[in-house]
Amino acid sequence: MAVELRTIRTDVVGSLLRPKAWQEARRRFDEGAITADALREIELACIRDLIALQERIGLDVVTDGEISRLNFQDSFGLAVSGFDASAETLALHAGRSAGATPLQRWNIPDLGGAGAPVSHRRPAVQRVRLAQNVALAEYRRASAVAAAPVKASLIGPDRIAQRFDHERSKAVYNSVDAFVTDVIAIERQMIQELADAGCRYVHIDAPGFTAYSDGPSLAAMRARGEDPDVNFSRSIEAEAAVVRGFNGVTFGIHLCRGNQRSMWHREGSYDAIAEQLFNQLPHDRFLLEYVSPRAGSFEPLRFVPKGKIVVLGLISTKVRELESVDALKRRIDDAARYVDLEYLALSPQCGFASDAVGNTITEDDQKRKLELVVETARQVWG
Repeated sequence: MAVELRTIRTDVVGSLLRPKAWQEARRRFDEGAITADALREIELACIRDLIALQERIGLDVVTDGEISRLNFQDSFGLAVSGFDASAETLALHAGRSAGATPLQRWNIPDLGGAGAPVSHRRPAVQRVRLAQNVALAEYRRASAVAAAPVKASLIGPDRIAQRFDHERSKAVYNSVDAFVTDVIAIERQMIQELADAGCRYVHIDAPGFTAYSDGPSLAAMRARGEDPDVNFSRSIEAEAAVVRGFNGVTFGIHLCRGNQRSMWHREGSYDAIAEQLFNQLPHDRFLLEYVSPRAGSFEPLRFVPKGKIVVLGLISTKVRELESVDALKRRIDDAARYVDLEYLALSPQCGFASDAVGNTITEDDQKRKLELVVETARQVWG
């Protein structure tokens, strides 16, 4: 029987810790010591292991761990041509957050002209076009070795627009709207190719939406001459346009407040954005970070339309401490005051390695936290 992906009780956000074998292989590839083919063989072995781990644990859907990406935003940044960009290395990413202190606020550094688009704010030198469907290649590779359904993850147009240097792109795009129009068309093409390949669950990463609740992020927009209200409305329309009309594909959208080497870079509850976000986005599943006071209360969930699924991100990927089943059940009960229990599900609050360097936890911690997702869901929903 086919799994009804819209209503699954357990979920994963996407990224998993990169195994040591991959880290070493990627370092050697960056240094020119091994070929791209040799790196791909090692990646495939790691993917087999990661998928087998998720399947043994009993997750309803699995991912490839985003193992080929140096950053979760590479689903778009490495898929398109047209940006002024440069190649990245594992060492460059390690340097971006060197000396980090877990659970501190992280102000994302741009490396002065270096780096891939989206993970770095880059200008366009020509109209952006799809060059290679990164997510499609990942899906084909993972689904060939998986028994469970495989989800694909794409960075959403809100984040892409936030990490676009429009001031230095005006010779190509006379407005951000024109750029976003191209982004929508590219992402729809990527999703159509995924659907044609058999993918039935596409997850949109949209961490930028929490910027509209975060004081420093709002101030940064205004300092660039942007109107946050205009940005927010444009992004809502763009996110909806990307996913609309793909029959048979379940869409999730994930919101968090940053996840770089166990740090965060935004704070603020969902209150300011909830009504518009939940009612204007056509996604089936809302994956929401809810592990710290920075996220606020469950009260904004009252705006979620009946029938939509809220995936509660109650298990931290940032710290080693393991949450208890009883504590998680109490929090699920609290959320059920605003959304009926039948429309709730459970996941970690974010990926375990949004960046290839990963969070400051161990692979065993990761395994225990994924097991906790499944065990809690079984006790709550059977």
